[in-house]
Amino acid sequence: MAWPADKIKLDRVRALMKDQDLSALVCRAPDNVLYLTNYWCMKGYDAVIFPRHGEPTLIALEPQQADAERNSWTKDILYFKGYDERDPRPPQFRAWDRAYEVLKQRGLTDKVAVELNMGTQSADRMVGEPTTFMMSYFESFKKFCGEVVDATPLLNDARSIKTDQEVERMRLANELAALAMDYTREHMRPGMKESEVGAMYEGFVHGIGVGYQSKVEMARAFTLVWSGKGIATFTATGDRPIQKDEPTLFEIWVCVDGYWTDLTKNACPGELKPEYHKLLDLLLKVFNDAVSFARHGASFPELDKLVRARIAEGGYPGQPSHPVCHGVGARAHEWPYAHQAGTGTIKKGMVLAIEPGIYWPGGGGLRLEDNFLITETGNEKMCTDPDDFRLAKHPQDSKTEN
Repeated sequence: MAWPADKIKLDRVRALMKDQDLSALVCRAPDNVLYLTNYWCMKGYDAVIFPRHGEPTLIALEPQQADAERNSWTKDILYFKGYDERDPRPPQFRAWDRAYEVLKQRGLTDKVAVELNMGTQSADRMVGEPTTFMMSYFESFKKFCGEVVDATPLLNDARSIKTDQEVERMRLANELAALAMDYTREHMRPGMKESEVGAMYEGFVHGIGVGYQSKVEMARAFTLVWSGKGIATFTATGDRPIQKDEPTLFEIWVCVDGYWTDLTKNACPGELKPEYHKLLDLLLKVFNDAVSFARHGASFPELDKLVRARIAEGGYPGQPSHPVCHGVGARAHEWPYAHQAGTGTIKKGMVLAIEPGIYWPGGGGLRLEDNFLITETGNEKMCTDPDDFRLAKHPQDSKTEN
């Protein structure tokens, strides 16, 4: 969708650039190109030159001209060929050539920031084969720029505070996530494979999400689905059957035109077993304590300590084995992260995923996760699906009662 230029966001980036006396940012990670131009590339070959003064230049793959012209906030767009009969190099090399030309022609070579340290990056639209750049790309800037620095800390700072437009875009992703959860609860059945249920969820988001409210061009969902004893961390969805009277856990990423959710939702066909009632009651208390703590001015290290202490007090020391709070936006996992040995303060405008979890030896357990917008007075839950999934009664229950 051709969103209006998010001036507040772009002005924030330029203010940070001024503080560091930067001539330009050169970005090629799809999430950073999206953040600075509103153009979500198809294959990850593209780049943006974002100067401290003047119009940015988007460098886009030639077949994507219609997408770029429709969505990009900058009208200064240069194109490069996906295939050039005179040039055997991969397409991204031709994008780099255009980037060097722009920097030199516009006199932007004094101090340039490039993404030198990207631990993760969001996928391009094709998702299955992310494009990463080579050593020669990073080394090349040193040949003609006076100083080359890392752009990642600056972009982390800028991206951590969301604008109204970014929040609106994330609301769309959360709406689709909740609708897909309703649909999946209605249609999943005990005995189905975890993979069947995951495909059901993902297919609903893609099918309904493209064109949703006439605001969405591309919507995709990515899930990990585990049922009963299959619930664990860092494992793949399998062909295990969905269990009756036990939870099925959905690790959910929904992406709407490059903006993401990171959620964990649960469903239980049948009557939840007593041991899971007890575990859920404990996790809800931990979760609600963490949500109450997460407000403007609160400490990220103390949030991490709080969650882990509450879980230990409940009889599960050392849990969970994953972070319990992080930022969400143009990536599903982005800065800031809460860690007891780290630093940082929660600020108004951040969107945070809060996700305590407890996992039993031998399989089984639960995780709760939702996204929260930090406000003046506290925070706002962004997904309408209830975290106490007992309140989202499985449709089969009413059919059985009748």
